[in-house]
Amino acid sequence: MSAVHDFVARLRRLDACAVSDALDKLGLAGAVGGLPPRSSPRRIAGRVVTVKLARAGDVAPVAGPPRHLGTTAVESSGPDDVIVVEQRSGIEAGSWGGILSLAAKLRGIAGVVADGPVRDIDEAREYDLPVFCTALTARTARGRVAEVGTNVPVTIRDHAVSPGDYVIADGSGVVFVAAADVERVLAAAEQIAAREAAMAKALQAGKPVTEVMGASYENMLRDAPAAGGAH
Repeated sequence: MSAVHDFVARLRRLDACAVSDALDKLGLAGAVGGLPPRSSPRRIAGRVVTVKLARAGDVAPVAGPPRHLGTTAVESSGPDDVIVVEQRSGIEAGSWGGILSLAAKLRGIAGVVADGPVRDIDEAREYDLPVFCTALTARTARGRVAEVGTNVPVTIRDHAVSPGDYVIADGSGVVFVAAADVERVLAAAEQIAAREAAMAKALQAGKPVTEVMGASYENMLRDAPAAGGAH
């Protein structure tokens, strides 16, 4: 099993809140809001494949046959990947659409996170492809926005994201983890999740919630051992 696959498998066993708490514990940024799930309630996690879009007039023409935005990312992604799109042009135009959703589903891609509007969301729902985005639209990208590049640095809700980083997204939010930090963040998040599971078990055994929350929750990030090194 590759290290990337192992990291993704571990990330999938967590939730966005546990990973956000781990970032807080380690003094790192990465949790962003304003990107709700639009097509499926399923949680997604994976390695980031980026797409950067801009106003069509600001993107220089590329020699050779035209390629629709997002297609290079789809063709280079698989089940361990999440496509992350920056469309912060201010133009209401789809940064992702139905044909791309079908292509992503057929390749087993985990899902899509878009800082910008997405169109054809009913098709994404039909394919059960999780899409998280800022807004929905019927307006096409044609003549409005164009692709700057694939697997280039992007900005998602004012947070810098690089290709090869990791992301987890669910109903609570979207959380990015830098590739350089993923091992220690995962270890910290796993410890936090284990503490929360023990708290839930104590509640189910009849312990008062005031006692459980007072003894465990308020000190969780401070007391959980810092993580680092090999897992």
